[in-house]
Amino acid sequence: MGEPSDEPAKLRQSVQRQAERIDKAERERRSLLAQTVYLGTLGLLLVLPAVGGAYLGRWLDGLSGGYAVRWTVSLIVLGIALGAFNVYLFLRD
Repeated sequence: MGEPSDEPAKLRQSVQRQAERIDKAERERRSLLAQTVYLGTLGLLLVLPAVGGAYLGRWLDGLSGGYAVRWTVSLIVLGIALGAFNVYLFLRD
């Protein structure tokens, strides 16, 4: 059997390490404003390429005669894919 005086020392060290981890987590916690900015950035990274694709596609469809939405739909889908890739790259780092 182990020595009885050894167990309280191990318990004390374990509790001290956990308390230090909790203190560190409290110090490094992001504020509400930082979280809002982070989510807003993610939203812009996803939405801006899709909106840009819609405007560019609408302009290209306007150059062709008649009613067409081929460029608009194609570039919106491409913009969503590009936006999703942007979000992936942003979250990966």
